[in-house]
Amino acid sequence: MTEAIDALVIGAGPAGLMAAEVLARAGRKVVVCEGKPSPARKFLMAGKSGLNLMNAAPLDDQLPRYAQAAPWLAPMLRDFGPDQIRDWANGLGADLFTGSSGRVFPRVMKASPLLRAWLARLDGAGVRLRRGWRWQGGEFDFTTPQGPRRLAPLTCVLALGGASWARLGSDGAWAGALAARGVALAPFQPANMGFVVPWSDHMHPHFGAPLKGVRLMAGQNAVRAECVISARGVEGGGIYALSRPLREGTALVLDLFPDRAAPDIANRLRAQPAKLSASNRLRKALGLSGVRLALVQELARPLPADPAALAGVLKALQVPLQCPRPLDEAISTAGGIARSALTEGLELRAWPGVFAAGEMLDWEAPTGGYLLTASLATGHWAGRHAAQRS
Repeated sequence: MTEAIDALVIGAGPAGLMAAEVLARAGRKVVVCEGKPSPARKFLMAGKSGLNLMNAAPLDDQLPRYAQAAPWLAPMLRDFGPDQIRDWANGLGADLFTGSSGRVFPRVMKASPLLRAWLARLDGAGVRLRRGWRWQGGEFDFTTPQGPRRLAPLTCVLALGGASWARLGSDGAWAGALAARGVALAPFQPANMGFVVPWSDHMHPHFGAPLKGVRLMAGQNAVRAECVISARGVEGGGIYALSRPLREGTALVLDLFPDRAAPDIANRLRAQPAKLSASNRLRKALGLSGVRLALVQELARPLPADPAALAGVLKALQVPLQCPRPLDEAISTAGGIARSALTEGLELRAWPGVFAAGEMLDWEAPTGGYLLTASLATGHWAGRHAAQRS
């Protein structure tokens, strides 16, 4: 038996819930189907480390973070971007603050209060959430706690996430169903992920140590940020910011002394007694110790005796990345529904009446508030255009 409904949203993450809110505000009767027993699991997981909701930088400064997708996303971000997200969060009772890096967080540093308030507001607007309803592809077939069900919506927004953190619901299983309908897809790739480095035993004491005060470079891209040395390789904010060029094969290079010029470093080394070992010269002349000294010994031995050459090593220490960490470990994913497969309103050209939003779309951005901002913006955009469908 097929159940006729007005507006359907599949996926109860940030993009899906935002689409549902916009649809309900437009007067549509909305049903949200979520495959997991509870909604927004990845959102809640992100909130355990503070819920970086958005970034405080002017929108024009944020757009380049979306790289090739910036022209595509720009109208959506201008329609519902950082300013509108701040107002939306405040309307749900979230008191926000801006950290020193420009990242904006709820003052409670958790996602759960915001999500509870959001779900309550949606419930009050008549949005009905069905938990444990997993889409099976085809038309609108679902497995549910009550057995197989089929829905017949007048309009639908797909917000099923990307292909990382499958245990939280984003497993990319929807890709096969859309490909079978002729929807053009870009292959999934990890984004905001760590990279494998084949460390020697020499590095074991430094696993888990943060690498601070350095500049990370990948070709023409450079950031001043921390990263972490782990048993698996390198990870953390500085690595995530460069994950796209690194994934594409650009070498990772570290400047261990970004505030000192190479000639100054060479002069400091040259002033040390010749009898000192290279490691002791580095300690005494530059204060190099801990994980930074360990990296030099790991990656640059035998160290050059010439001070100018050694200074060059310290200003451009290359880290031999082997490969990205697995897709399911990535914070987010690149790939998904291609821009060419969608109208300007995010409607699937191959499936009229069905829209898509969030990480299902082929875009990527670094951490720092940009991911959640674009997920909410695309959910808002898809919901607004889906509301016009009947």
